[in-house]
Amino acid sequence: MHARGLTRDAQNGIVAPMNDALIREGESADFARIERLYPDAFPGEELLPLVRTLVQDTPDVLSLVAITESALVGHIVFTPCGVAGGSDTVALLGPLAVATARQKRGIGSALVRAGLDRLRSSGYGHVLVLGDPAYYGRFGFATERSIVSPFPLPEEWRDAWQSIALRSTALRLRGTLSVAPAWNEPTLWSR
Repeated sequence: MHARGLTRDAQNGIVAPMNDALIREGESADFARIERLYPDAFPGEELLPLVRTLVQDTPDVLSLVAITESALVGHIVFTPCGVAGGSDTVALLGPLAVATARQKRGIGSALVRAGLDRLRSSGYGHVLVLGDPAYYGRFGFATERSIVSPFPLPEEWRDAWQSIALRSTALRLRGTLSVAPAWNEPTLWSR
């Protein structure tokens, strides 16, 4: 079945973007390749400690990988979190990485869409992200002012704090985001 540029194998839960990458849940055997991916995609940042803790030690995290010709070329993480005073289920998107040689081919978009679809199917109400509004806006993310990040954001990042409701019945959230321990590092919110 084709939807938004994806092909879905319902029996195996594998999603393939039309660019021939397979999107599937990450496995422990993938981690060595994930560790090579992040320095390639983000040569000036040290994201591996965060990714390692999220993928290996954070309960209920959604970790998806993109595979092309047996190579792991993309990875995305969605971490369950909450909003003080709210009861709706919320996830934080990030990090998202695509191998430098494979960027601008729809792999990152396929990872985001596959993750949003899985979270929607699992009953999540909202996804938050701190990222480029021009990139995430294409998925329906919009600047978020009613949910406060766990740490103060630099003024130039205010519009980069975004959210998307995954259900029309999702409750409007207001309050401060509570995050998994891996995200409780102020430098992750202020680079």
